[in-house]
Amino acid sequence: MSTPTVLVTGVGGPAGRALAAQFSARGIAVVGTDMMEVRVPGSLVLPIPAASDPAMLGALRRIVDEYGIDLVIPTVSEELPAVSLAAAAFPDHVLLLVAEPGPVALANDKLLTAWTLADRGVPVPRFMQPGDCGGLEAAFGALGRPFIAKPRVSRGGRGVVVVRSDHDLDWASLDDTWILQEFAPGTEYAPVTYRAADRSGTAQTIVLEKTGLAGGEIGNATGVRRVFGPEGRDVAEVALAAVNALDLLGPADIDVRRLPDGRPVVLEVNARFGANSEAAPELLDEVLAQHFRHTLRAA
Repeated sequence: MSTPTVLVTGVGGPAGRALAAQFSARGIAVVGTDMMEVRVPGSLVLPIPAASDPAMLGALRRIVDEYGIDLVIPTVSEELPAVSLAAAAFPDHVLLLVAEPGPVALANDKLLTAWTLADRGVPVPRFMQPGDCGGLEAAFGALGRPFIAKPRVSRGGRGVVVVRSDHDLDWASLDDTWILQEFAPGTEYAPVTYRAADRSGTAQTIVLEKTGLAGGEIGNATGVRRVFGPEGRDVAEVALAAVNALDLLGPADIDVRRLPDGRPVVLEVNARFGANSEAAPELLDEVLAQHFRHTLRAA
């Protein structure tokens, strides 16, 4: 038997490249898909329509069939709802590493995430929709100064604004497709988790501290360091609580920050591997061990 063949979507992005590098280092063939024409070392990259295009799923299915794919790992947030919904329609021998549609929908929308976590006792920053208050000053009164404004559905730092005054935000341009969130000024972390599809055992959780942010105060990590022992225990606890509250299976990439009093709060949850997966390689090892143990052993 041969080693499994893996398809990584969004292989040209940070999360896709991180996964492709790890698979290649393990001697596992990688087929990547991307909207853009990109080159990724050790991977065959094929074009695919955008997640919003109805042709995307059909193209993905054809690639799976043509290239004998065993494992599909989507890394594009916009693809997750459609891929999760279609997972049962793929051949039985193909594993789509994506959570179930309900949990994916909750994680995909930052307002639904915040509602769910708050209702289930997971600490989150104070939050509201623009329609919940009468204007910018009311938002400052409810959330403090500064606060964060961001689209409910987005990824990375896209659209995120740190609001200190009316010079930072055109309030009239906001509607309830946005969420407003208390700004947590403390250390930012990117805990990553993996929870087995059969819900056996506790989700593995690795705490990573973001040592730099692309936007200075906000944005994707420009570097991370692993945090061990008591220093990150409370961060690991809230990350695990978030995964359990959303009932997410498979990988999750979580943003956590500390409030002024030091308490960690969950900012958002991504139901997929993220750009920092290379800093926690044991999670990918767990995927391979659980799903391809016999194949790998025979190879």
